[in-house]
Amino acid sequence: MRYPIFITLVFIAGGIISGCGRGNTEESKKEFTLDTAEAVEFLNPPLIKEIYTADPSAHVFENKIYIYPSHDVESTVEEDDSGAQYNMKDYFVFSLDKANGQVVNHGKVLDVKDVKWAKRQMWAPDAAEKDGKYYLYFPAKDHEDLFRLGVAVSDEPTGPFIPEEAPMKGSFSMDPSVFQDDDGQYYIYWGGIWGGQLQKWRTGKYVSTGNSPYDDEPEDNEPAIAPQVAMLSDDMLQFNEAPRDVVILDEAGNPIKAGDHEKRFFEASWMHKYNGTYYFSYSTGDTHKIVYATGNNPYGPFTYQGVILNPVQGWTNHHSIVEFDGQWYIFYHDTELSNKNYLRNVKMSPLRHLEDGSIELIEPIIEE
Repeated sequence: MRYPIFITLVFIAGGIISGCGRGNTEESKKEFTLDTAEAVEFLNPPLIKEIYTADPSAHVFENKIYIYPSHDVESTVEEDDSGAQYNMKDYFVFSLDKANGQVVNHGKVLDVKDVKWAKRQMWAPDAAEKDGKYYLYFPAKDHEDLFRLGVAVSDEPTGPFIPEEAPMKGSFSMDPSVFQDDDGQYYIYWGGIWGGQLQKWRTGKYVSTGNSPYDDEPEDNEPAIAPQVAMLSDDMLQFNEAPRDVVILDEAGNPIKAGDHEKRFFEASWMHKYNGTYYFSYSTGDTHKIVYATGNNPYGPFTYQGVILNPVQGWTNHHSIVEFDGQWYIFYHDTELSNKNYLRNVKMSPLRHLEDGSIELIEPIIEE
C-alpha cells in the first residue's frame, strides 16, 4: 500500500489531532505537515465540494439517500488538546436520488446560535425518522464546556430543524448514532474518548484528574472505555433508560484492553443489521481504522471481527453504513480537497458483505 508520507508518520509518532482527539504540539505540527505527502490516487471522489464536510451519517428517507454531515470551517481558534480547532457551528443536509447521481445541497438546517444550551463545537450528528417526523441528534459543548447531546425536530428530512430547549437528560460525550431495529424500537449509541470527554465520565460523573483529555484513560491492561447505548423514549427526545456500556470482546471472549489501539473503541459508533446479525462499527482513532464487531442483539456484547476501512488521508476516520436499492454503501471522509486535517470532505464507496458474514476490506487509497 502506497500511503502518503504523512500517514506513515502518524503510525510512527502515535498521534496528532483528532476532530475528537489529541491536540498538536509545536513539534508534531512540523512533523506532520501535509506538504510532505506524496501524490496518491483515491478510491472515491469527494461528493461535496462547495463546503467542507465530515462525519457523514447517511440514511434512506423517502426513497433517497440523505447525508447529515458535520460542517468543517476555517478556524482562528488556537489548537489545543481538546480539538478546539474543530470549531463547527452549523449543519447542512444533502441528498442523492441515486447512488451515482448529483448531490443536492438543501442548505443550512441548524445553527449553534439557535440552540440555547449550546456554546460551541457542533460535531458529528445523526438523524432518524418516526411517524413522519425527522430528528437530528447532535453533540455540542454547553456553557460549562461539557459535551451534551441535543435533539432538533423537523417535518421534512431537509429541515429546518427546531432544537429542544435543553439537551437530552443525562447525556454526555458526543458522536450520537441512532438505529431502528426490525421491531420498530430505536436505540442511540454515542461516545468518544480524548476530546470527546468519554474518559472523564468513567465514574458516572464528570471527573477530570489532569490537564490533558487523555489523562483519565484506563491503564493499558484494563478494559477499554466502552461506548454507550440507550433505548430512546417513544417521543424520540430522551433516553428511555440509563445508559449502558457497549462491551466489545476480543476473539477469546475477553473485553478488549485499553492498550489494544488496533481494536479498541475511540469514537464514531454506527449500527447496522444484516441477515439477522447486529454489526457495531467504530473508529479506532489513533490507528485510523474503521472496524466492526458483531452480536445477536442491539445491546451487545459484540465480538471484534476485523477492519472495514483502512486509514484515509487525514487523521480522523468517521463513517456510516446504509443499504440503498439492494446495495450497501459506506460513507466516510478524508482530506483530499484541503490537505488540512480539520477541513475534510465526504466520500462514499460500495460495501460488500461476504458469504460468511464478514465484510470485505476497503482500501481508500489505490495501490500502484
